[in-house]
Amino acid sequence: MTTRVTGHVSLRQRQRGPVYYLKYRLADGRQVQKLLGPAWTERGRPPAGCYTRKMAEDKLAEILTDERRGTLAVEKSGATFADAAAEFLRYIEQDREREPVTIGDYRGVINGYLLPRFGERDIASITAQEIERYRDELKALKRPDGSRRLSNRVVVRHLVVLNGIFKRAARVWKIQVNPASADLVDRPPVRYDSGAYKTLEPDEVRLVASRMKVPEESALVLTAAFTGLRLGELLALRWRDVDWSLRRVHVERSLSQFGVEKVPKSGKVRSSVLVDEVAAALDSLSRRELFTAPDNLVFCSQTGTYLSHGMMRRRFYAALDGAGLPRVRLHDLRHCFATFAVQAFDVPKVQGFMGHAHVSTTMRYWHRSPAHDDAARLQQVLGSTCPETCPELPATERNSEQLSTSNRP
Repeated sequence: MTTRVTGHVSLRQRQRGPVYYLKYRLADGRQVQKLLGPAWTERGRPPAGCYTRKMAEDKLAEILTDERRGTLAVEKSGATFADAAAEFLRYIEQDREREPVTIGDYRGVINGYLLPRFGERDIASITAQEIERYRDELKALKRPDGSRRLSNRVVVRHLVVLNGIFKRAARVWKIQVNPASADLVDRPPVRYDSGAYKTLEPDEVRLVASRMKVPEESALVLTAAFTGLRLGELLALRWRDVDWSLRRVHVERSLSQFGVEKVPKSGKVRSSVLVDEVAAALDSLSRRELFTAPDNLVFCSQTGTYLSHGMMRRRFYAALDGAGLPRVRLHDLRHCFATFAVQAFDVPKVQGFMGHAHVSTTMRYWHRSPAHDDAARLQQVLGSTCPETCPELPATERNSEQLSTSNRP
């Protein structure tokens, strides 16, 4: 599909004086913005290298005419897409200092999908139409059962990586068009978390914990469900982080899937409660023969080293199946804690236990908080109702309303 070739001249103020910019759209849909040169706004002939408004407009008209005729010189950067992708990975790892898991995710997209598609192409020759075709092909990938192979969320991740590669290339090789920008390529809609989670009841948590193979794994399941710590935070927990006197578990580090300890996800340390059941399980672990010094790991292997993320998930799923319970993720034990906690504490306190940066995240669990007299409280504000127009409440609801009313001051 051919796009109408259009453009305009803009005058901008810079520290060294006004300059003219040309912005135009090519027939393939790419948008180009380039600096023409210093603007001459005085009377008389402009100095060499300066442009009047008419000279700038004439230059733009020349470019648009060449593009319509198909004779406009193709921009070349001197760098391939593979060069730009390698520079992008170096940039996010060394200059931006992104987390190893993020770098690994980006590298997987680049090596597995982008390099086979664009690798040896000149970075400046790739168009928005090609990116759109790539997007649509990703959405069309199917599994053997006919379902989509990649979700919209994954497709958007590919477009985000492409956008980052072209943005970095614009700085390093001065390419003038980012064909993966959101202005040129629409991103598929992503449905964000609705707040509905699969959880276990306390007794179901205990049943799963009893079916784990070793005491460390059993105690980890209980601790995850009754403190809200993430798996990485549990695997990095050390005995110095268990505060028996204050009945707290301090969260200071987290173990990534690459085996590197880092600060927790929120970037801040926090504490969670240590209930009797968890305290008893941890006390039992603290009496083992080895690895009970303050700097030793609480949940460790037989040699005192880190437990594996993957191994813990596999054994957790095996315990679920053995208990005859529906499949939930190991991470869902954190959601279990949140649903238990909102029944005992107010939302800000639960937010602190969970380490949520924003209270809106914690509010996803608010619908699980006690609400026995909410309707009665609101009715008191609205005033008494007319018996002739109101439906009769079931006996259980009448009793609940009467109880709530009698308990109000």
